[in-house]
This record gives sequence, structure tokens and C-alpha cells, in this order.
Amino acid sequence: MKRSPHNPVVTRADVPSVPPEYIDVSSVFNPGAIKFNGTYYLLLRVQSRSRETSFIVAESPDGIRFTVHGRAVQLKGMEKVGKQVYHVYDGRLTAFGDTVYVMFAMDMEGACHLGLASTKDFTEFTFLGITTQDDTRNGVLFPEKINGKYMRMDRPNKSEVEGGVRTGNTIWLSSSTDMIAWTRIAPLISGRFHFWDELIGSGPPPVKTRKGWLHIYHGVATHFGSANIYQAGVILLDLADPTKVLGRCRCNILEPREIWELAGQVPNVVFPSGMIVEKYDADGYAAPDSEVKVYYGAADTVVGLATATVQELIDAAMEGPIPVVGL
Repeated sequence: MKRSPHNPVVTRADVPSVPPEYIDVSSVFNPGAIKFNGTYYLLLRVQSRSRETSFIVAESPDGIRFTVHGRAVQLKGMEKVGKQVYHVYDGRLTAFGDTVYVMFAMDMEGACHLGLASTKDFTEFTFLGITTQDDTRNGVLFPEKINGKYMRMDRPNKSEVEGGVRTGNTIWLSSSTDMIAWTRIAPLISGRFHFWDELIGSGPPPVKTRKGWLHIYHGVATHFGSANIYQAGVILLDLADPTKVLGRCRCNILEPREIWELAGQVPNVVFPSGMIVEKYDADGYAAPDSEVKVYYGAADTVVGLATATVQELIDAAMEGPIPVVGL
């Protein structure tokens, strides 16, 4: 992928003070992204100096120069949860008709859950419910039903790393009839130990191409003594049966290289969370020559933008597996 010359496209200096919590914020990162009714929107993860997190919307006419709203998103109905919600973050955006759905992480007592909200105008957001029973992160909705059901990729947090943080190394496919109650169908891909994607999780929602569902994910190399390294990769899933993985990149498609990716709140991080395809054909498939804008959190501090074409990402997904040697 090629980095935008305008990077980083959003920094904490772009976030207006939102009293009382969000004054001179610490960081802004991991945005959901969508082009909706001709406007580019980011749903930013904004962190205050008290290390509280909220969503704040940014919008743009061109996907490059963003204006950040001067208010935090209020999720109407969250008060009905009945349990302490410490943080909401990492929203992923998927449109169905005139409604944009937000699948997001909720840090609660003892676990992270996936919440669901919706909006029609990026001004009012309605909380629809908690969609997981166990500790789960990185939930992304497919942009259409498959065989009459909503589909989602998610990642159960089954592994505990040093410091007590729970994470995972397998992305699953789940289905639902109402977007609230979900059933896991099958594992899709797992981490490849000793390589660039030992721990993994879904990035932006998948994009429909004539070759398959194109999906960008993040991978973490954990085998370096000094730090983990967050990178981005790509897979291709069968259109009719997305449990079938048609291809998976051997190499990452984006890794930390710039100083603002290498140094920050969490060093050595590119974390893809938003993806916008500029052109679709008459049947709703992403055009192979279309530009793809990928928005990502860099060092958990700022927002970066990288571009490629749909065909370049498909080619990366089909470059072949990492060979097994010594057997």
C-alpha cells in the first residue's frame, strides 16, 4: 500500500475541546470509515487525558482533509445496559440501505463485548444491544445478507498475554437473523506463529468483489524481544460460502515505518479499521481498478491513510502461503 502524502490525516490537534472530559486530548486513532451519501465519515476513537475513550465523528468532502465534530457521540439507550461500561472504541461501519450500523468494542467488568449501534445521519446514534456472550473483539459486519442471514467476522479472546490482557489468534465467521444474537459457524484463519501475523483480528468490514469477499486484517508479530509489531494483511473469501478461504497474503501489505507509526502511545503499530472503495460496477461489485482508501491507527496516537487498488489487494491475497520447510 502507498501512504498518503497528507499523513497523518487526523491528529489530536484536529480534535476540538469537548468539555468536560475531552480537553486537549491524548490521542485519536482506529477509526471506522465509510462514504455515505457522498460524504466521507470517520468514527474516531478519541482518548482523553483521563484515559477515557469515546467516539467523535469527522467528515470530509474528499477523504483526505477532515473536520472533526465538536461533540462526543452519545449512544442513546446505553443507560439500559445495567452494567458498568468503561470504554467504547474501535467502531466498524457497515451500511444497509439508509442506515449505518456500528459494531464496536465495549470494555466491561471482566470482559470485552461487542456492541451494536446505528445512525442515519452521523448526528444521532442509537444503541441496539450487546451482541456477544463471551470475551470477543474485532467484530465486522458483511454489507449484505448471505443465504438469508446477516454475517459477521469476530475474534474470541481466548489467549492471555503478559499483563493479564486477553487476546486471540483466530478469526471466526458468525451468523444472525437479527444482528443481536449470533452463532459462530466456523473458524476462518488463525495466527501463523514465528511469522508476521502470530495474533490476528479483523480490520475493516469485507468488500464484495467478483473474485470473492476481500478482507483486510491485522497481524501482530510477538516474537521480538523489545515490542510487538502490528501490521496489516489481506484474505479473500468465497462469495457464496465465506467459510472457504480462497487466498491469504504471505507478506504484510502495510507495516510500521514512519516515525509517527513507530513512536507514540503504543509503538510499532499500524491498525487498519476503515476501508472505502471508490468505484463499484452496476451489479454492486468493487471495480478492480478502483482506488481503495484504508484508514488506520498509527502507534495508537494518530490516524493514517494508505491506498491501493482492489486488484492489487486481490493479487496480494493470492500470492501464496508461507512455505513449511524442514519437513
